[in-house]
Amino acid sequence: MSDEVFRAVARELGDGFPPENVLYPVNARLRASFPDGLTIADIVDVFLDDSAVAVRTALRSRLRQWDAESVETWVGATAAQSDERRTLIYELLGLPAQVHDDLSARFPRDGGPVVIAAQQPWDPWYTAERRREHDFYWRAYKRVLADKNWDDATIGKLDVATTEVVHRLADPTRPEPYQSKGLVVGYVQSGKTANFSGVVAKAIDAGYRLVIVLTGTIEILRSQTQRRLDMELVGRQNISAGVDDDYTNDEDWRAGNFLEHEIDPNKTNEIPAIRRLTTSTFDYKSLLAGLSALHFETVDHSLPLNDPKNLYPSNIRIAVVKKNVSSLKKLVADLKKVPTELDQIPALIIDDEADQASVNTIDPKKMKTEQIERTAINGQIAEILGLLKRAQYIGYTATPFANVFVDPEDSVNVFPSDFIVSLERPGPYMGGADFHDLDDVEDDDKTPANSNEKAYVRDLRSECDEDRAAEQLRALDSFVLTGAIKLFRESKGAKKYRHHTMLVHESVKQAEHDAVADDFKALWKSAGYSQAKSLSRLDKLWAEDFAVVSAARGSELENPGSFAELEEFIGAAYDKISEGTSPVIVVNGAAEKDYKQDSLDFQERGVWKILVGGTKLSRGFTVEGLTITYYTRRTGQADTLMQMGRWFGFRPGYRDLVRLFIGRTVGGPAGAEYDMYKAFEAIVRDEEEFRRELTRFSGVNENGEPWVTPRDVPPMVFQQLPWLKPTARNKMFNAELAYRGMGGESFSFTMQPPRGDGSINARHFAAVGPVLKSLGDSGTFNFVDKDDVVRSFTARYGIVPAPVVLDAVDQFEWATGWNFGPHREALSAAIESGLLEDFAVLLPQPKTREPIEIKGWHEKLPIVNRKRQEREYRTGFTGTAVRERDAIEHIAGSPKKNGGPLAGALHRKTRGALILVFANDPGPRQLKRAQAGPVDSRDFATLFSYALPQAAEPLGRIGFRVKQSGTGAIVDAS
Repeated sequence: MSDEVFRAVARELGDGFPPENVLYPVNARLRASFPDGLTIADIVDVFLDDSAVAVRTALRSRLRQWDAESVETWVGATAAQSDERRTLIYELLGLPAQVHDDLSARFPRDGGPVVIAAQQPWDPWYTAERRREHDFYWRAYKRVLADKNWDDATIGKLDVATTEVVHRLADPTRPEPYQSKGLVVGYVQSGKTANFSGVVAKAIDAGYRLVIVLTGTIEILRSQTQRRLDMELVGRQNISAGVDDDYTNDEDWRAGNFLEHEIDPNKTNEIPAIRRLTTSTFDYKSLLAGLSALHFETVDHSLPLNDPKNLYPSNIRIAVVKKNVSSLKKLVADLKKVPTELDQIPALIIDDEADQASVNTIDPKKMKTEQIERTAINGQIAEILGLLKRAQYIGYTATPFANVFVDPEDSVNVFPSDFIVSLERPGPYMGGADFHDLDDVEDDDKTPANSNEKAYVRDLRSECDEDRAAEQLRALDSFVLTGAIKLFRESKGAKKYRHHTMLVHESVKQAEHDAVADDFKALWKSAGYSQAKSLSRLDKLWAEDFAVVSAARGSELENPGSFAELEEFIGAAYDKISEGTSPVIVVNGAAEKDYKQDSLDFQERGVWKILVGGTKLSRGFTVEGLTITYYTRRTGQADTLMQMGRWFGFRPGYRDLVRLFIGRTVGGPAGAEYDMYKAFEAIVRDEEEFRRELTRFSGVNENGEPWVTPRDVPPMVFQQLPWLKPTARNKMFNAELAYRGMGGESFSFTMQPPRGDGSINARHFAAVGPVLKSLGDSGTFNFVDKDDVVRSFTARYGIVPAPVVLDAVDQFEWATGWNFGPHREALSAAIESGLLEDFAVLLPQPKTREPIEIKGWHEKLPIVNRKRQEREYRTGFTGTAVRERDAIEHIAGSPKKNGGPLAGALHRKTRGALILVFANDPGPRQLKRAQAGPVDSRDFATLFSYALPQAAEPLGRIGFRVKQSGTGAIVDAS
């Protein structure tokens, strides 16, 4: 096909328009060159033609928008991101059914954010037409992202995610005020600021005229957020129109890197200008004589500000305010004096790190003054919401179990009662799952190629000062060596690595930071990086660690062929780190002045330093260029622990170089030891499961009603997690989860009590005895691994009546706070209704371990290794048979899984499927027997996963019941 045809087809895939028959308008455009017209087959050929780059880019973008659309009438009854939606799109485009599969294979669905939302008391307002009519600031922000080398797909996904948020807000032109309150859940260090910047851009385009961004409690964090919004959204013309000159000496301002709008908003009536109420150097101040800055202009004084005639010409006010009582009080006082009627001002409040805005984030052991401060902050936010009846509140957090979920006694005014949006994990992001082996790779089989732990994690297990010094030296060597590798890559054409940092986090106590810093300064001097004596040590580290991992993890950038190629860069890295007064910077202190260190200004200059700190490095502080982390601090608060994960983030061009040195035997109270790596893994697993639950029950049921609303989310979270307070949750939610069923989808039941004397293990094994006796056959099943490669496993299997399985699982005991009841209700109901008659039960046979003898049992059984979780954070085990679940989901009828021919042959409409796994759980004196046998049933745990038949719960169902009679249920349990 010709370029003329490509251009004609691409033009019919315009941004923001619904899918319509593409053939007729294309032929109209090509009438002169193609009088006989193209056929629909020709159009399909263009869509599939790899050389039609512009067409494929446009089609991919439109499909992404159309797949996610939720308010336009053309979507009918189809759900967003569904097969039915994609089929409807193809039909509206006029594409024949026989090409649908080919197109979907070439243009797969991107997915999108998970949304839990209450039904809104208005008709959809944020339509494609509305978005097209007012999009000045969103288009400008998209240009900024493109200039930052964001690709079309990433920008498109941000477009979808931000639209999902904005259309949950109330229409700013709505006659009656309404406050929509929501929560956006991201990942630690994953780009939440980009999301809320996009939301702000779209919101002000839509008509919101007062934007308040609440940042952390430290001025440098507020200043960083202000600068980013100024640079990427407000723009040079709006900044220059003000009286402040806070960027006169800014390197990026002088270099022209701040956004330059295509049209100066200050010189036209068609586009609203932005007036800053705060600057990069000053938090909110009382306006006094300048109070007119909060006076909103109106065209027609007989109409309210929120009337479209007045609203769209009116300028925007934006304030970036840290969560400080004094600053918030000044803002509240000025709002009370504003001449514009407050109930006419459409306002948007963005609360970054939202779990810091509520008193229930406070550890009761902390200082009383901090409690007073936090309570006062929450009170000021509540007062702002009380004054601004049209204010919309959106909290942003990286902690899924943030206290805004669970404790309304202190935060009722900011509870996300309207929506919760769980953002997708960004593609290039390096998060918790990238440092842990969540698919339970056997320890003996782990290599840097298949194990994240082997690739990126280095244990700290020192028992004396000499061992500790050796571990610190290895971490420091890794920092210097990775700096040299970065410089080597620069010499081969890689983009410059402006920042290269190492984080040392050992204590929350400021007095100890200086001592730790002194240790590393002394180590730096004695390590001999400027002398030949260090080269043999670094050569060995390169050969044994970094060369191996970089080769296994397929770095996209060139690596040295030998250490000799690196030698010249060792000295250069040493010099860059040594620049200034010291290679080490201490980052701590309650006073904000402690942050204002020129050497730690990531905006002003490149930073190649070792950072030593505690709490101030664990929330909100982005450590640019972080490559090596040395972490040994213990905490019992899971949200605090997750926020310490500063090693999460984007690592462009050096992902393979990242290393986490983490304490595996950290001392605690009464001489107890804690494995911080396992603690993080427990939280990562809980977070992943929580997100999966949100995904399973997002959207609407067959009646068009939400499966769950935000108020139903806390009872869905497993109560075994100690950082969720059952008493606070009970005060708020008069409901408990009573029923949970998902057809064709497996669930692992690993939440078992601590081992104790092993008697629980013995009872569990006895309970499954009747099930085991039915496994008389053996066969091969398939699964797809994390690299999308089809693999196989052998298992014994048999068909067991469903009542026998129910009787077995009824005898199991569970960890305190975890309730099997909702699952049992679904299991029992399926049996009683005749939708579940039997189970195909599989006992996988490990390839590398022979079955061993079991005391009192008539045959040998396979025993595998599974990690028992630290009781401090989570009881139970890490998983059952993650990779083998494809088989049981296939047997249970899931159309999405392929467990191989045998799984297909075992499928019956009324058949579920179950995997049994026996996991080593020996007492301290039985370790050798656990490997060779004979093994007592007290020394291994019985774990299982099962899937109900797809036909039993094809859409999934979750139900709640009233806890206290007479007070009413929150949701319908049907």
